[in-house]
Amino acid sequence: MTKQIRIAFSPDADDWFMFHPLLTGRIATEGLHFVHERVETESLNARAEAEDAPDVCAVSIAHVPAIAHRYLLLPHGGSVGRGYGPIVVAKRPMSLADLAGRKVAVPGLRTTAHLVLRLLLHEATGLTFEPVVVPITPYARVFEALAAGEVEAALLIHEGRLTWADDPSLHAVVEIGEAWHRLTQLPLPLGGNVIRRDLGDATIRAVSAACRASVEWSLAHRDEVMDALLSSGARDEARLSRERLDRYLGMYANADSAGYDAPSLTAIRALFDRARKAGLLGETAIELAP
Repeated sequence: MTKQIRIAFSPDADDWFMFHPLLTGRIATEGLHFVHERVETESLNARAEAEDAPDVCAVSIAHVPAIAHRYLLLPHGGSVGRGYGPIVVAKRPMSLADLAGRKVAVPGLRTTAHLVLRLLLHEATGLTFEPVVVPITPYARVFEALAAGEVEAALLIHEGRLTWADDPSLHAVVEIGEAWHRLTQLPLPLGGNVIRRDLGDATIRAVSAACRASVEWSLAHRDEVMDALLSSGARDEARLSRERLDRYLGMYANADSAGYDAPSLTAIRALFDRARKAGLLGETAIELAP
């Protein structure tokens, strides 16, 4: 008997890359049938809290503590920044400290990028900024908000952290992953996949194995999956050339996605601990799935 598993992930290239083999019959799924939905990052965080939450969901690492009663963190499928990550840009030169009290576009209040920026500014100045939620879909919306003066700076994630440099009027304010590494000497865990606890041990293990196999297949057939992504037109709005896609996947869909290493797990705990001590997070216990 086939068991249906509902998964939800973002339209971004790294998620598409990791789940592509699972959804196109490239790997054996051992009696599991996967159906999927694709929504932007903050909507995924919200979906994980909904009554009809998916069985597997891509979420921001910062949101994992809030849903830990329902979900386990899968040990694979994550995105980790090693000295790089989301970036804050503005229409004029600014420093991290200059963000205090200013309107900053953020991709969502539950996102890791938002939490880390709040933490960095808090540790540097003891102050905060005024977040203005600008979802990452449509892709151009955050840049329009900057140009129109709706916000004074913008926190960019996913492909936007590469493509912003195409606009010569924008200035980098702070590179979040770089600043985090200077502060902690650790990588920056950004996104991950979670699985519902109530699926039961046997199903959790089977689904986890299938998801791991999907990531590993894509890494082993990288050029083929890149060709499929580019030909699908799925991320045309993000203006990703093959060269830029290659760079993007090299950053966020790589060996770290096959499994969190010890420094990455240490970084997750360090992020939660620092945020809790700063009063930005409550309970931070998490548990890894098999």
